[in-house]
Amino acid sequence: MPQPRAWQKMLSGRRLDLLDPTPVDIEIEDIAHGLSFVARWNGQTLGDYAYSVAEHSLLVEDLFARLTPRAPAKWRLAALLHDAPEYVIGDMISPVKAAVGPSYGELDARLTAAIHIRFGLPATLPATVKKQIKKADKISAWMEATQIAGFDESEANRFFGRPDPALIQGLSLLLRPPLETRAAYTARTAALLEEIA
Repeated sequence: MPQPRAWQKMLSGRRLDLLDPTPVDIEIEDIAHGLSFVARWNGQTLGDYAYSVAEHSLLVEDLFARLTPRAPAKWRLAALLHDAPEYVIGDMISPVKAAVGPSYGELDARLTAAIHIRFGLPATLPATVKKQIKKADKISAWMEATQIAGFDESEANRFFGRPDPALIQGLSLLLRPPLETRAAYTARTAALLEEIA
């Protein structure tokens, strides 16, 4: 029996096998394009544009840098890429991911490992780095919840924890057209890769 088709044609021309991804089939332009069109919060946000996973990722990288100002560029790149698999598997709210079960996590882990290797990162991040990225991710979620997703602060505090006000000072959420977000994500990736080189 032939295996069912599990690859998707990317705009770059690559064929990415979602079940057995290889680093050579991953391009940052495909990631940036896909993530700029994937809406956080299932699109249930205020504003004229969806708040995309690409925009969220840019904020998480900024927050990670504030949390760990001495972190090398490679870990900031890991923060930027923390949701990169969602360019082909979409974004689901955490309760749904948990309900889907371990198969979603396994798919995400395989894609993450291939993406990391493609950009010179270890397939699995050190636990301390992963923990700081998760912390930045939760702070971003709190900001999104209170500013555009209809949560009041007490509710957001219960789900995501209250962030240090000094840490988020001067930060705001950007709601902009997907092509602008795509360009910003691609440019930030290029800047980090240049810093790493």
